[in-house]
Amino acid sequence: MNNATQRAVVLLLIVALMVSTRLHLPTSLTHFGPVPDASWAAFFIAGFYLRSWTRWAFPLLMALAVLVDYLVISGQGGSFWTHYCMSPAYWFLIPAYFSLWAGGLLLRRHYRGSDGKALAVLAASLVGSVAVCHLLSQGSFYWLSDSVPAPTSFAGWWKNYSDWFPSYLRVTAIYVGLTVIAHVGVQQAARLQAWAKSRH
Repeated sequence: MNNATQRAVVLLLIVALMVSTRLHLPTSLTHFGPVPDASWAAFFIAGFYLRSWTRWAFPLLMALAVLVDYLVISGQGGSFWTHYCMSPAYWFLIPAYFSLWAGGLLLRRHYRGSDGKALAVLAASLVGSVAVCHLLSQGSFYWLSDSVPAPTSFAGWWKNYSDWFPSYLRVTAIYVGLTVIAHVGVQQAARLQAWAKSRH
């Protein structure tokens, strides 16, 4: 399997992860329900695996995220175009999601295998990218959208930011952690296969 085929498989898996964890949620569940939304982790994971495809893979996943938002909100009886998409705060999700993608890019640049440095860079890039993404997404809706009743204040913004940040970080870390386990497993299987061939 060549590199292009591997990236295509990874892209399909990421798309399936993003769509399945959002479209299949009952309307009564929140972002952090029994099957939490994997969108944030999907962008981080894609930044790591699809670095050379950033020019078109990121816009593709971004368009998919908007489509999923449209389907979910419309399925709940809301008006996506009137009450959500037309808000300037919504489009802050583009740089917000790209910060997650950039976290994956940063990890890829410093990745040298399953050593201690790689784990340290993983932790730092994950926490940093989630913090920036949350800053842009939550901050834009707090200050720009009409969904937050007046009066707004820095203290109110900070309380909202700090209350939600641990949950977003935990959910993203769960999916990224599962990906790390799968990544290491595939690497070990490849090494075992190469060792078996050398023995024969």
